[in-house]
Amino acid sequence: MLFTHKKNQIALAVTIASSLSAGLASADTAPEQENLEEVVVTSQFREAGLLDIPTSISVFDQDTIEARGATNLDQLLNLAPNVNYSAGASRGRFIQIRGIGERSQFIDPINPSVGLVIDGIDFTGLGLAASTLDIEQVEILRGPQGTIYGANALAGLVSMQSAAPTAEASARVSAELADYDGRMFSAAVSGPLSDQLAYRFAARTQQSNGHIDNAFLGRDDTNNVDEAAARGKLRYQPIADLQLDVALLYVDIDNGYDAFSLENTRTTLSDQPGHDRQETLAGSVSATWTGNSVFTLESVLSVANSDTEYGYDEDWTFVGFHPWEYSSTDNYLRDKDNVSADLRLVSTETSRLFNDRSSWVAGIYLRNEEEQLNRQGTFTSTFETANAAVYGQLRTSLGDNLDLITGLRFEQRDADYADSLAVDSSNDENLWGGDITVEYRTADNTLVYAGVSRGYKAGGVNGRIISASATNPAIGSEVFGFDTEHMLNYELGFKGQWLDGRLQAQVAAFLQDRSDVQAKQSIFDPNDFSFDDYLTNAAGGNTTGVEVELDYRVTDAVRLFAAAGWLDAEFEDFTSSAHVDARDDWNGITLAPVDLDGRDLAHAPNYQFFTGTEIALLPQLALRVEVEGKDAFYYSNSHNEKSTSYELLNARLTYTADKWDISLWGRNLTDEDYYTRGFYFSNQFGNNPANFYAPEAYYQFGEPRVVGLSGSYTF
Repeated sequence: MLFTHKKNQIALAVTIASSLSAGLASADTAPEQENLEEVVVTSQFREAGLLDIPTSISVFDQDTIEARGATNLDQLLNLAPNVNYSAGASRGRFIQIRGIGERSQFIDPINPSVGLVIDGIDFTGLGLAASTLDIEQVEILRGPQGTIYGANALAGLVSMQSAAPTAEASARVSAELADYDGRMFSAAVSGPLSDQLAYRFAARTQQSNGHIDNAFLGRDDTNNVDEAAARGKLRYQPIADLQLDVALLYVDIDNGYDAFSLENTRTTLSDQPGHDRQETLAGSVSATWTGNSVFTLESVLSVANSDTEYGYDEDWTFVGFHPWEYSSTDNYLRDKDNVSADLRLVSTETSRLFNDRSSWVAGIYLRNEEEQLNRQGTFTSTFETANAAVYGQLRTSLGDNLDLITGLRFEQRDADYADSLAVDSSNDENLWGGDITVEYRTADNTLVYAGVSRGYKAGGVNGRIISASATNPAIGSEVFGFDTEHMLNYELGFKGQWLDGRLQAQVAAFLQDRSDVQAKQSIFDPNDFSFDDYLTNAAGGNTTGVEVELDYRVTDAVRLFAAAGWLDAEFEDFTSSAHVDARDDWNGITLAPVDLDGRDLAHAPNYQFFTGTEIALLPQLALRVEVEGKDAFYYSNSHNEKSTSYELLNARLTYTADKWDISLWGRNLTDEDYYTRGFYFSNQFGNNPANFYAPEAYYQFGEPRVVGLSGSYTF
């Protein structure tokens, strides 16, 4: 069975490559049509075209966001190959890239694997704030970003950039109605305040009852969405050589969280439904000064304050359902503050090095963050981190059409943790990452590249586990701390455009070698019938994969697009900690480890795909049809429960007039059941007394079929 599965994976990769080759082979015979627009990437040290950057990147512009109907980042992630997410909350707040990333957060602070930056503001670990309100472009960088971003981007980076103020006055209002009492209203205005100053302001409010019925309370809104966001920007250019950009963001989210049921249906029995809340106020100031002939000075200063509350009905039922009147809830209040500053010098044509063959970038980066946790008033903790880094990059011409890119980053990180259980620990590290890439341009302007990059993820201490180990006999002192994780990423790819600019393609193949892989574990405490989570290190891990993205303007009226990823992400020489597998009576436990050597990582499906078409049926009427899907994947590294594979069908019909447009759309039109999070409970901690706490898995459903109507008017 394993051999057959591997053959299917290889066949998928070969099919993707064959399809691409067929498309390129027809380049000379296709009729001349309208070109695709150039995509400019802003998350690198220098702005450059997507097809000019030697790394695997997915970019989604404002048109894609609107055509997708995405109001949050999690509704865009399935468009990118080898990118997944986990919910366990009102939205998919935790991102995995190439199988690497967190899936949840409860007591312990985490060092994220995927960075999130919005308008220069660091929102890493705060995916609920990733509203697409007035977002102009989303960029997903796959692979370690050891030079550009550092410690919180071992797996990759997501960068979101909102629209800039305009020199001419404009305004737009939008509204939407959908199933499940969904409704949304947004507005954006932009224009000049003077010859040197321009502004932009946007706001949105969104509500929905959600897709869950609570039978005990007789309500259909316990898993509701209630979100508001406002974004403002100022652009000030007092002199020709200086540009200042100020960005402000306010997010107020009060969503419900009532997603799990004992029968694995969309009908729950919770008497105390949970919630998923976040209030954020953040801002950044960016400056670009070009007044020196030797360098351009670029700087970003950002601050952010986020108060979050995450809670749920732990038993998923009501008082009276359990024979012993068991009732339990859990609640986590977090206050997170961070300040970051990035200052860099970018070379000009007059300051190139080595006989004008090398351009350069040099910079410093500072970041301070404090996270305070209050769990139901019974447990508190404080986690403070301070990062300081210096970095640089050289691009050197080795000959005609051949360049060498080298980057290096040194980072010093101090972390201090303290909690109400008298745990007080520090972890100070010196870290480094970087990349070496060779790129070559062929005669037809195709970019071929090969590179090696090194990423890192800081180590730490499992705070609460130190005290908990005094009562939990299965926890030993060896799990008190966990080491820094490192990864080497080897990548080979090509990208370019053909058919007079009507066909664009990116292909990347990669191999990732991870050492001291940080893996979350969960172990049962028989003294209080609870689970203790902690991080430990696996010996290593290996990941191989392929990523393909295509965009083809077949005719002026027909456009085809597709993305696909194949992934084989495995542990190496790792057995998970003992967990409860069965019990003989209330006083006895049986502990059984899980051998994960060679097993796929959690939330790392072997394949993902997204494909679709846009067809102009009439000059003002367009149809967009999408199909997306992914393979089954493991939910956790503590057990072997898996999701199901699935395929979803989406469609959107849009009529566009001079100043307004209106769309009829549907997502998951076949109403397929699929899952975004899963848990497995053994006998020792079963959740359903009706079946005598038999071992079973529980699932959180993804969005069912939703149909809606949206429109906008531009002034």
